[in-house]
Amino acid sequence: MSKLQKEKRPAALSFIFITLLIDVIGLAIIIPVLPRLIEKLIDGNISEASKISGLLLVAYAVMQFLFSPLIGNLSDKYGRRPVLLLSLLGFGLDYIFMAFAPTIGWLFIGRIIAGITGASFTTASAYIADVSTPEKRSQNFGMIGVAFGLGFIIGPVIGGVLGKIDTHYPFYAAAALALLNAAYGYFILPESLAKENRRPLDLKRCNPLGSLLQLKKYPKVIGLAVCLFVVYFAGHAVQSVWTFYTMQKFRWDEDLVGYSLGFVGICIAIVQGGVIRVAIPKLGEQRSIWIGLLLYSVGMLLFGLANQGWMMFVFMIPYALGGIAGPALQGVMTHEVPANEQGELQGGLTSLMSLSSIFGPWFMTYVFYYFTSPKAPVYLPGAPYFIAAVLMLISAFMAISSFKKDKITSQNLEATSS
Repeated sequence: MSKLQKEKRPAALSFIFITLLIDVIGLAIIIPVLPRLIEKLIDGNISEASKISGLLLVAYAVMQFLFSPLIGNLSDKYGRRPVLLLSLLGFGLDYIFMAFAPTIGWLFIGRIIAGITGASFTTASAYIADVSTPEKRSQNFGMIGVAFGLGFIIGPVIGGVLGKIDTHYPFYAAAALALLNAAYGYFILPESLAKENRRPLDLKRCNPLGSLLQLKKYPKVIGLAVCLFVVYFAGHAVQSVWTFYTMQKFRWDEDLVGYSLGFVGICIAIVQGGVIRVAIPKLGEQRSIWIGLLLYSVGMLLFGLANQGWMMFVFMIPYALGGIAGPALQGVMTHEVPANEQGELQGGLTSLMSLSSIFGPWFMTYVFYYFTSPKAPVYLPGAPYFIAAVLMLISAFMAISSFKKDKITSQNLEATSS
């Protein structure tokens, strides 16, 4: 890496953080008003709107699953900068579609466009891998978690304020943020992928299944990738069920749910922005992974056992501390992949995340519905959290097993060479 590149590295990381933050704010800013917009477009009620909202999520996740490997591979060929800027333009176009949508079909078109171009996290992750030193990668990947945390604190507040004035205003604001960020990046963002590290585009490696199969080239990566998928899947017990669970069990109203989500965002931002910078270097990446997954499991279990609303705030602390696992997992995997394949790796990981977004919300919300319905053998609203706790434990054992296999393989290779 040249001296000039080293000097640009902090500025580039700052821009990537701002990009991720604006993307999340843009996503979260529409959450308070999306149900009302759908309700208006279908001329129905909130219950019917929730079904449409679920289908919109599926449409986005399916498109992201199908196209993320292509976007990742394009960034390996043409560089991160042009792909990242096009992704931001795609998000801006999506929000414009949603703001002016005369029918529900327009919302689906917008979500499909966003799913296809929604590779900002894929490409940003590859960008972070490009400009980070090996010992700093895991810490820098924590910026993604910080962006999520801060974005989901700021976004819903702005959306709620603007939405009271006009249902369409949050969509205008989200579009403006995405387009302004694209313009800012056009003039400021340097390219991170050196020309010598680029590779030709191979269409066989651009389909989602092919991208996942490419991970098999790296035994440690495929094992940890599956581990990461289980974490993503289990995480939907919080992402998809939290509102229903707290309203059902503790009779929270919308304001208290909003405050709790803000607290969730604060906890995540603290852990991803500060704790991991101390924890991962001291514990090491491998130990951070399994300790983090165990904390996730404990947090999920406590959520399911809570019998007072205030406990959910307290139990968020061990759950949020489990966030040290994600950046450590990504850091370990990037060490196993050459520089000219980082985009492909992140595309495959985004495909896994998209798969979890297709099946995770449906599964977790159905489990909640079943165990709170009259046909349930026992009333158990915390069932999704108990299942998620078990899945996090399974993921921890998978990670430990993967490290043991890799250690044995390394020892065998050393013995053979000697």
